[in-house]
Amino acid sequence: MMEWFDSHCHVDEEKFDEDREAVLARMREHGITRYAVIGSDMATSRRVIEFARRHDGAVAVGGIHPHEAKGFREDDLAEIGQWYREGAIRAIGEIGLDYYYDFSPRDIQKEVCIRQLELAWELGAPVAWHIRDAHGDVLEIMKGMKSRLTGGIIHCFSGSAEIAKEYLKLGYYISFAGPLTFRKAPKLQEAAKLIPKERLLIETDSPYMAPEPVRGTRNEPTNVRFVGLKLAELREEDPEEVAAYTMANAMQVYGID
Repeated sequence: MMEWFDSHCHVDEEKFDEDREAVLARMREHGITRYAVIGSDMATSRRVIEFARRHDGAVAVGGIHPHEAKGFREDDLAEIGQWYREGAIRAIGEIGLDYYYDFSPRDIQKEVCIRQLELAWELGAPVAWHIRDAHGDVLEIMKGMKSRLTGGIIHCFSGSAEIAKEYLKLGYYISFAGPLTFRKAPKLQEAAKLIPKERLLIETDSPYMAPEPVRGTRNEPTNVRFVGLKLAELREEDPEEVAAYTMANAMQVYGID
């Protein structure tokens, strides 16, 4: 059986409370042996840490999402840093900018993003990026801090091949989610063909954005295989090869032996 790594999911969320054990059983049945559960604020970061401690194959990522930037407190950085030093989280995130919803003011989003990037530099920690309708400002921040970037993941990549190349130059992995499988995603699919295989990841971002052929349902990590199979189709590669190198890449970025 092929083994897959879902590099970004939220299987800890309440949408899975009624059938989480069944979801985890389906994951095992379909070879999803490793997965990253991602926090969005301090409370959910603590929750994913506890979740990862209780579940084999899970790793935790903690930090402050741009939606939650307005609630940032100075003490948060010290706690996030402690989690990383203790090995409770494998990366800081998801951090970034979201100009689609603007749930936090943009100047505050930028400030909190930069503060977490500075923490990542201090720790040597990778980061998980959330970027929506904000590639220009994110690239400006990255280039301004180029000598202090520690790499990580562009989660749920939504840009063009040209934008992907910019992130690759800055040392990031590119992760594709359900939208890669959508019929009307030519720019995304073109980008997926061009990215070097040593920098590719796959994810579900579940419970959001279910891929074809289960689009419109609650997403779950089991469906990461559909993203992987689409990637194999686009790149004309064997699915087993895609499963192997996306697993190896995720292990690398999250520092897993």
